[in-house]
Amino acid sequence: MVDLSASTRLMAAILLFALVTVETGGLYLLRVVRGDAVSTPFQLSFARAGHAHAGVLLILSLVGLLYADAVGLNGPLGTIARSGVPVAALLMSAGFFLSSLGEGRQEPNRFIVMVYVGGVCWRPGSSPSASASCALPDGRLSGPTSDDGGRCGLTAS
Repeated sequence: MVDLSASTRLMAAILLFALVTVETGGLYLLRVVRGDAVSTPFQLSFARAGHAHAGVLLILSLVGLLYADAVGLNGPLGTIARSGVPVAALLMSAGFFLSSLGEGRQEPNRFIVMVYVGGVCWRPGSSPSASASCALPDGRLSGPTSDDGGRCGLTAS
């Protein structure tokens, strides 16, 4: 069993409250799909992208928190591992929604840059957790020359 750090518990609580915004985005998307809200095909596709990125990255953030604590990531690396993906979720989904605002919009406005900035935040935020998932019990990373033959602790069935 993994003991959750105080920073992980706090971030998980924030993320679970943020789930309300994903639900709100889903309600808006449902209105658009039903035709209750006027939108262009471009706006519909960006609403779908924003909602999908928000939900998937939020779940990935929660999973990453568990990995960060499971291997004991602390200090700056732990902060990056715990906050990179949640920041990316916020920036990328907001970028999709905000860049498609405006009546009859057919192309993104300047807020599209938020999607790219979110992508920059996502990469370093996901790397420590991904690397940590392949850590051996003594803290070394699994690789081709490690004791487990580079299988990340997995065995063939």
